[in-house]
Amino acid sequence: MERIKSVLTKFKEVFGSGESKVFLARAPGRVNLIGEHTDYNKGFVLPIAINQEIIAAFLPRQDRLISLCSSNFSSFCQFSLDEVTYNEKEHWANYVKGVIRVLQEEGVRLSGMSMVLEGDIPIGVGLSSSAATEIVTAVSLQIINGFTISPLEMVKLCQKAENEFVGVNCGIMDQFTSLLGEKDRALFLDCRSLEYKQIPLLFMENLRIVICNTRVNRRLAKSGYYNDRRRECAEGVSHLREFLPEIDTLRDVTIDSFEKYKHHLPGNIKKRCRHVVRENDRVVQAVAALGEDNLGKFGDLMNESHQSLRDDYEVSCNELDLMVEIAREIDGVLGARMTGAGFGGCTVNFVEKKSINQFHKIVTEKYKKETGIQPEIYVCQAKNGAGEIVQ
Repeated sequence: MERIKSVLTKFKEVFGSGESKVFLARAPGRVNLIGEHTDYNKGFVLPIAINQEIIAAFLPRQDRLISLCSSNFSSFCQFSLDEVTYNEKEHWANYVKGVIRVLQEEGVRLSGMSMVLEGDIPIGVGLSSSAATEIVTAVSLQIINGFTISPLEMVKLCQKAENEFVGVNCGIMDQFTSLLGEKDRALFLDCRSLEYKQIPLLFMENLRIVICNTRVNRRLAKSGYYNDRRRECAEGVSHLREFLPEIDTLRDVTIDSFEKYKHHLPGNIKKRCRHVVRENDRVVQAVAALGEDNLGKFGDLMNESHQSLRDDYEVSCNELDLMVEIAREIDGVLGARMTGAGFGGCTVNFVEKKSINQFHKIVTEKYKKETGIQPEIYVCQAKNGAGEIVQ
C-alpha cells in the first residue's frame, strides 16, 4: 500500500528507527448517509466508515516527550506529557493533544512517543478527519502503553477530547463510526443508549455511494454556528417541556407531539426542532427501507433530509444546494443530500453503478461552470473501523 510506504519513509526521515520495528495504525473517516444534527440531540444516525483514512507510524520514547509530524501539513511539534496545552498555531496537533490530556486525566500512564500522521481524508469538509485523528491517536497509545480500555470508553474519551480540549461540542457519531464501522455495512446508532446495529448494504452490486466535495471549507470551532444550533435545540426542549415534562431531548418528541405543540415555539426554534424530530423519523424509515432493499424510498428520504437541512435547520449553503440540484437531474441518481455539519463540505449521493462515469462528468462540468471551483468526487466503500496495521 503506497500510503503505508509513504508514512514509514517519512517516519524514518524525521525520526530514524534503528533496528526497531515501527508500529502502524489506521482510522477511517466517515460519511453519514442520513441523520444529520441528530447525534447531539441523542437521536439516530446512519453513517459508514469510508476508505479515506489516517495512518500513524509511531514508536515509544524513553523520555516524556511527544514528538509529532504531520505529512499533510508539513508540520512538526513537540511537547511534554507534563504540559499538554492547546496551541492555536498547531491546530492539527490539538486533536492528538486532547486525547493525551483526557487519557491522563483518567489515570492512564503514558510514555513518550514519536509519531508521523498521514491521511487522505479531506480536511474541513465533514468527513471527520478530526475524529479519525483522535481515534488513531488513542489506538496508537494503547498499542505502545498496553492499557486496557473498552471500545466504547475509547470512543467517549475521544469525543471528550474534541468537546473539552478542542472546543467543538460534537456528538459521538464520528468517533463511534471511525472505531466501530464495518466493511459493507452501515452503522445504525442510537446516540442516547449507544446501542447499535450493523446494517448490511445489500445494494453494493448495483449502486454506489458517491461523495462530492464542494471544496468550501468551514472551521466549526471558529464559526460558532454549530454550538448555536445545539443551544437552539436545547431552548426548544425547554419550551416543549412545559407541555411534555417527560422529555429530555428532542429525541423524545414524536412527530404527533411536535405538531400539537409547535405553535408554542419561537420561529427559528420551531424550525430547528422540526428538522430534528423529522430527521430522527427519517433515519428509522431509512433503515427499514434498506432492510426491504427499497432504494427508491431511501433516496426519497435523502432528498427530504436535504430540504429540511436547507430550509429548517439552515446549515446548507449555495454550493451545497447547487451540487445537490445538479446530481438530482442526472439519470441513475436515487438521492442526494448535504452531509456533515454544513456551511460547506460534501454531499452524499446514491448513484447507480452504470451511471457513475456520467455522474462524474456532469457534476464536474456544471459545478465548475457555475462556481469556478473544481470539485472532488470520491466513489466510496464501507470499510472496517480503526486498528493496528500488522506488517
